[in-house]
Amino acid sequence: MHEMSLAGSIVEIVERAAERERFRRVTRLSLEVGTLAGVEVAALRFALEAIAPGTCLQDATIDIAEPPGRATCMDCGYSTPLEHRGDLCRRCGGARLVPTAGTELRVVEMTVADD
Repeated sequence: MHEMSLAGSIVEIVERAAERERFRRVTRLSLEVGTLAGVEVAALRFALEAIAPGTCLQDATIDIAEPPGRATCMDCGYSTPLEHRGDLCRRCGGARLVPTAGTELRVVEMTVADD
């Protein structure tokens, strides 16, 4: 389960920010995990909750947005919704699609406290 590794990396990012910005804890963490990112959101949430105790994420509310996938078709230039990698262009049926959205995995926002 690579979600545990991803959760560990997210905690490291947050802990480094806490050290740099001098806050003690995060009360709310907002993430974006695109639908094409190859991440099982429920597993990521479980992993974050499992490793949060003892970190500045302990007791934080974790919000995870799932931006939809989009791609540009290299055959017709259409910007098509993309639910799964391997889908075809909805306009021309072409398979040469370049993802333009939905592949992200990022920390969007943190609400922090000094206490």
